[in-house]
Amino acid sequence: MHIPSLKEVVSAEEWQLRCDLAACYRLIAAYGWSDLVFTHVSARIPGPEHHFLINPYGMMFDEITASSLVKIDQDCNKLSDSSYPVNPAGFTIHSCIHQGREDAGCVLHTHTRAGVAVSAQKCGVLAISQQSTFVLGSLAYHDYEGVALRDDEKPRLQADLGKANYLMLRNHGLLTVGKTIPDAFLAMYTFENTCRIQIDAQAGGELTFVNPQIVAGIASVMKVATAGMGAALAWPALLRKLDRMDPSYRS
Repeated sequence: MHIPSLKEVVSAEEWQLRCDLAACYRLIAAYGWSDLVFTHVSARIPGPEHHFLINPYGMMFDEITASSLVKIDQDCNKLSDSSYPVNPAGFTIHSCIHQGREDAGCVLHTHTRAGVAVSAQKCGVLAISQQSTFVLGSLAYHDYEGVALRDDEKPRLQADLGKANYLMLRNHGLLTVGKTIPDAFLAMYTFENTCRIQIDAQAGGELTFVNPQIVAGIASVMKVATAGMGAALAWPALLRKLDRMDPSYRS
């Protein structure tokens, strides 16, 4: 595939956002979280226009580059030239979350095996690991209403998410909200591992639960543990990892 570079066409700020979002898609593929071409990560372009970047529908996540990402508006209309379509149904969930949360710079959604498995459990996320305590500090649930195609589901999605940064879509999968792309990615890394650990632990015998007081105090602990910079610490290392694997995401 030959996709002309947009580096000299878009603003420096948009180009950086494109590189980070393309990196996010490549990392999702590298960690095995993709569902062929059927999930999405969206990022809001700074400015008053409420424009977004999203994947070209039909590209595998390990093919996506900064220039191949498609610019769309709030109604999923294409604003940039692309031979690939975008998936309006896939943007239904993302658009309503961006609309309801001004702080939602990035929305990341997956259909992983472990994530869907835990989303189907009545108990939801259990406080059985250190990872789970980070998730439980900002977790919400949304009941399954079928494939997300209807506009009338949007207000319920917004209400269920509220101010949380982790959303478990029942019988469907996982979703994270971040101020930045690195924030949303690190949150999903933690969410996914929480679910994998839970499924593995449930297969191994009686569970030991974390003290509820520890879960309740996790927000203050995180401020000390990473000085609120967890994503900022991990993201440069993740980009170096990608550059060693295949730097073409920057093209």
